[in-house]
Amino acid sequence: AHVVALEPERAPTLHAARAAGEPVDVDVGGVAADSLGARRVGAIGWDISQRHVHDALLLPDEAIRAAQLWLWKELKLAVEPAAALGLAALQTGAYRPEPQETVALILCGANFDPASLG
Repeated sequence: AHVVALEPERAPTLHAARAAGEPVDVDVGGVAADSLGARRVGAIGWDISQRHVHDALLLPDEAIRAAQLWLWKELKLAVEPAAALGLAALQTGAYRPEPQETVALILCGANFDPASLG
């Protein structure tokens, strides 16, 4: 499996750690900060990411929100912004699967204000 870690641009915990070569503290914010806003990647997560994560991508809040809204409008799936990152990566082209690649998105989490879906 090709494992891709996805984070909001405004909560780049793993991205910053990978750039530094070790866990570091970061400032967090944005639409997914309540669920993806850890200030520092933990020791277990860091170890697992070093062994199993092939790519780490950052996505802007606008793309995350657009994917969340698309899931609601097109599929009637109510998910929190954090759960929409995988779709956002595909919709924006931040992640482009190889032609023979099978992509699996895990959509979980519905902890958000339903009024935000419009």
